[in-house]
Amino acid sequence: MTSTSSRFGLSAQTALPTILAIAFAATLTSTGPSLAQSSTVETIKSETRKLIAPITSKTDERLEEVAKFDHQVTGVTVSEDNRIFVNSPRWSEDVPVSVAEVMRDGTIKPYPNDEWNAWRNARMSEVTPGDHFVSVQSVVADGKGSLWVVDPAAPNTEKTVKDGPKLVQIDLKTNSVKKVYPFAADVAGPASYMNDVRLSPDGKFAYLTDSGVPGGLVVVDLNAGKAWRVLSDDATTQMEKDAVVMTDGKPLKRPDGRQPMFNADGLALSNDGATLYWQAVTAKTMYRIDASLLQQAGTNPDAAKGKAEKFATTEPVDGLWTGKDDSIYLSAVGADAVKLLKQDRKIETVLTDSRLRWPDTFSQGPDGFIYVTASHIQDSPWFHPSGWANKDFTLFRFRPE
Repeated sequence: MTSTSSRFGLSAQTALPTILAIAFAATLTSTGPSLAQSSTVETIKSETRKLIAPITSKTDERLEEVAKFDHQVTGVTVSEDNRIFVNSPRWSEDVPVSVAEVMRDGTIKPYPNDEWNAWRNARMSEVTPGDHFVSVQSVVADGKGSLWVVDPAAPNTEKTVKDGPKLVQIDLKTNSVKKVYPFAADVAGPASYMNDVRLSPDGKFAYLTDSGVPGGLVVVDLNAGKAWRVLSDDATTQMEKDAVVMTDGKPLKRPDGRQPMFNADGLALSNDGATLYWQAVTAKTMYRIDASLLQQAGTNPDAAKGKAEKFATTEPVDGLWTGKDDSIYLSAVGADAVKLLKQDRKIETVLTDSRLRWPDTFSQGPDGFIYVTASHIQDSPWFHPSGWANKDFTLFRFRPE
């Protein structure tokens, strides 16, 4: 493990006054003195972060950079033949590509084609939401020849676009959409936000989290094409009021003082498909349930009621990933870290790296590497009105020990 804290032969304390002066000068040069005061402050903060990063950052040589992107990337997945796919949500901008394949040279290619990526918010009256990606949140390859795309269809995480929420199956051999599973209003309501997905090993069911309002789980019978909500508005799928999302050593807040309030988000499925784990981002508790109860809820709505159990006390995390021994990798957003939750409930830190600003989603490829995105949510316009404070959107990978 390496650190760059002393690379320039001076400490952050002694360098900071000079750096602040340089940042202020850079700000006036690039923006002009007429910039509004709030915008100026945000810009100075941004410039300062860039300048002091080489002095204060901590890096881990095991974390390898795979690709960089011009727009925010949240999800990543690696297929059985080592193809890499990512997605960009429409949170703060009308992105040009929702789902992309990362090519060997690091460039991206709209996937499965340009037409599925043709949605633009400005053209929403012209483009049909049912057969276009509206605002994609995650992508998952099932290892059996399909790529699954979760489209909550809620630009800026606001009201869902009518007929937009869906789960899309793409055939990786033909690079064409195989089937679309639309979510009716009773499954994905106007304030819902479908987030992550896991597929049962037998290929019969898909499990999703809804981090919108109300939070909950969604199950899809892939053969019948039927979907239903489970544990909707249940305490186990909601944010925890006493949980505080910390980034850069302080509570993460919007300009008006609001803290992020994300309900059920990360998902992990045991290797045998018997147990589903989940957690809200704004929470410190991970829950689990017998997956068969979620399946039974399709005909018996009360099958899973009261059956979820607390699995572990954690911290605010986003992405989850099941390791080979059913340990669960955690994206520790407040620590710029990847952690590992063992089945004995003990948590250990795998790596910490300042480049992992909001580690978001995991995927493990056939090469053994675990891939992880840095989505920079704390640097987004949600928390910085003048614009992105840091746009180093990067895909990394590391080899688990």
